[in-house]
Amino acid sequence: MSSVTTRNSDRRISPVFLGIVAVTAVAGWAVWTGFAADIRVGVFLFVTGAWITSLCLHEYAHARTALHSGDISIGAKGYLTLNPLKYTHALLSIVLPVIFVIMGGIGLPGGAVFIERGRIQGRWKHSLISAAGPLTNVLFAIVCTAPFWLDALSGVPLGFRYALGFLALLQVTAALLNFLPVPGLDGYGIIEPWLSYKIRRQVEPFAPFGLLAVFIILFIPEVNGAFFDGIDALLRTLGVSELETYCGRNLYSFWTSRQEFVCGSAG
Repeated sequence: MSSVTTRNSDRRISPVFLGIVAVTAVAGWAVWTGFAADIRVGVFLFVTGAWITSLCLHEYAHARTALHSGDISIGAKGYLTLNPLKYTHALLSIVLPVIFVIMGGIGLPGGAVFIERGRIQGRWKHSLISAAGPLTNVLFAIVCTAPFWLDALSGVPLGFRYALGFLALLQVTAALLNFLPVPGLDGYGIIEPWLSYKIRRQVEPFAPFGLLAVFIILFIPEVNGAFFDGIDALLRTLGVSELETYCGRNLYSFWTSRQEFVCGSAG
């Protein structure tokens, strides 16, 4: 009986996560209705809350897939509660991705949940566990961009439209960066089970530095420009214009001077 009670509590949604979702919903309502005294603060809270929610669901997808693949230790670690404080590295999973959104408007991948890979048999299962997280970001990107490519934005307030465009940018960048076959990122985790033991051992020491390397490379102006040109092109195919993502980013940066925001009546 006690084991069943423990198992149920390990899977109960955390009040922390529910609080994040509540703040996101209230902020989104305030942006939509114009209730917020400063719409930029409302956009900041809405986008940040939605971004943290997506990070939690990203890690949950890894954990849930691992559980069904054979790692029964997942529940006891608290990963199924969606509580970001339960992650192995809460700083990497939540704090740093939020900081990078604030600094540069880029959806930096987070991490991580600790999965006992030795409990899991089969290369396809290992690959699917790694793919589950970024696929969650893809799903979020589809949801965020759906009103644009479905031409369903009639009557949507400009501020909310811009916020949605910026949030779509974050989800697309997070998905693409996560899918990079770089050690330490999910993209490498997808292909790793199919590599030889020798190659995996040679690559293993570089895994902790993979994300840092990607971040440094993105600071190269030519690489940064090409990367965001590609992101903008992809978003345009989904109906989201550069103006909308630009205005969303400017609204999000509420600490800047209001004069810097020139995107119409939304400001």
